[in-house]
Amino acid sequence: MDKTQQLIKKNLDYINILPQWAQDLSVKYCSKTANLYFVHGNIRDFLPHKMNEGEFMFVKIQDYISEVLFGNRDIIVFYDKSGGVSFCTSAMRDDYLKTMTSRYPDTPPEDFLSRDPVKAFDSLERYFVLNLPRELRIVLIVDYAETIIPADELGHLDEIDRYCLVTLNRWSHEPQFTQGDVSIIMLTENLTDINPRLSSSPSTVKVTIPFPDTTVRSQFLGFLESRGMLLLERGLTPERMGGLTSGLNLLNLNQLVAESYQEDKPVTMEYLRNRKRSIIENEAAGLLEFVDTACDLSFVAGHDFVRKRFQSAARAIRQGRTDVLPMGYLIAGPVGTGKTFMVSAFAGEIGVPMVKLRNFRSKWQGATESNLERVLNILKAMAPVAVMIDEADAFLGERGAVGDSGTSGRVFAQIANFMGDTEYRGKIIWFLITSRPDLLPIDLKRQGRAEEHLALFYPEGLEAKAELFRTLQRKLEIKVKDFPLAEVFKGFKFDVSGADIEAILVRAKMNATMDNRAIVTREDLEETIRDFIPPAYPYEIELQNLVAVLECTSREMVPARYQKLERSKLAQEIQELKQLLGER
Repeated sequence: MDKTQQLIKKNLDYINILPQWAQDLSVKYCSKTANLYFVHGNIRDFLPHKMNEGEFMFVKIQDYISEVLFGNRDIIVFYDKSGGVSFCTSAMRDDYLKTMTSRYPDTPPEDFLSRDPVKAFDSLERYFVLNLPRELRIVLIVDYAETIIPADELGHLDEIDRYCLVTLNRWSHEPQFTQGDVSIIMLTENLTDINPRLSSSPSTVKVTIPFPDTTVRSQFLGFLESRGMLLLERGLTPERMGGLTSGLNLLNLNQLVAESYQEDKPVTMEYLRNRKRSIIENEAAGLLEFVDTACDLSFVAGHDFVRKRFQSAARAIRQGRTDVLPMGYLIAGPVGTGKTFMVSAFAGEIGVPMVKLRNFRSKWQGATESNLERVLNILKAMAPVAVMIDEADAFLGERGAVGDSGTSGRVFAQIANFMGDTEYRGKIIWFLITSRPDLLPIDLKRQGRAEEHLALFYPEGLEAKAELFRTLQRKLEIKVKDFPLAEVFKGFKFDVSGADIEAILVRAKMNATMDNRAIVTREDLEETIRDFIPPAYPYEIELQNLVAVLECTSREMVPARYQKLERSKLAQEIQELKQLLGER
């Protein structure tokens, strides 16, 4: 084996011990097919590097690129709008200042290290060109790249932003740079914060740094434990803690461990659960909300078909058979049928965290897409996780939306692509909840996204209403005197929803409480039912019933009165109701 082959083998062996994102970056760099790279994702974290067998070091992104990937050799320059121009070593800085002051004596020395990108980029380009004949490896690392080339329309950029955009675009095609060994690495958390004229260019390379997986988290916790910083309650190990901290990065773990160490209190399961939740909600900047549930599917009355489907899915999750789970669920049905509660109960059944997407839309250009990218990255890290989107028809937007500079269309595409990624089957379970599934774009309802369509309807028959009453009584912890419920429910002269029964129960309890009684009597209920007037939206409710029936993928879910209705007749009635309500 000659020296060249030995060098190639050595480089390949070294690349193989790098994490996947670093391998991708190294391979692209060695291929010499591009010189402008965007490194995004979990870039503010500690990054692990395996040194010797079983030994790791954890460093920040700038140090990782300069020390681990490039070994602090040749010329490595840093730039951001706060710190200006700096170098990896003092020798590199001295050579830069010596070269530039001798070549350009009329330029003030501070301009060569300026925070102004116009002065900084102009000086660095001249310095790079001067060093090309020396065949040195040159790397420029630009942090907070979104402040240099923000995601905005060209007409909205100021003069300096345009200069940066044109300069970096030119550098990515500059023959001297592409043929020489000059690389520009742009760092940003969210790629959507970057001007798409560059980030979407085929001549640039995009590399994502993911959140740490269970193995990396366990290694980091073991690293902290070996230094006496990690205090754990009996039975909790770094490996087990690593498995319980999905959604947290190493910086979060270091904060959590440091707080425990300062307070001289071991990390307990309860402490870990509460801090994890708090950290993730803070990292999501209020865009994710944990859904608390103390109930499981045993608290669900009626809806037997849907409950059985969820029980089967829960059993598959416990058995590790995520391959048989749908990518997501569409939960339809009229208002008051307990759609949100059903999904929450399913989360309680399977024991995985459930989060609810909050409004991530912003009036600022590009902020909506950036918010969504942040949320999706956190969901990837949290897996397994259930994601609830209530009022999905209004929340998700649509592909062809107009009037907002294309934001709704781009958001829709981001969500649709993410929901359809089969890598997350059984790991991220989507629940699209809506009373108007007809308004939800078909792209999200198709197979490969919200695959399973389930519908909930009002209870039919006295026994079904009585069963729902008993379940709600247990959920609300209301004491009711024993008597035949079916006789009382004969007083209902209208279709009653779960929300109606819950309201009646609470009102009846109020009557008993005002009479200094702890137990609700039959008289309390009958008086409340006689007085109760449900919200009167008959056409809207019937429309919601019909569109839910149209979405059903099983006849067993459909109420008896709709089962013999032909789909053509169903579609006709839906259209007539929409016209009656003034819809198109």
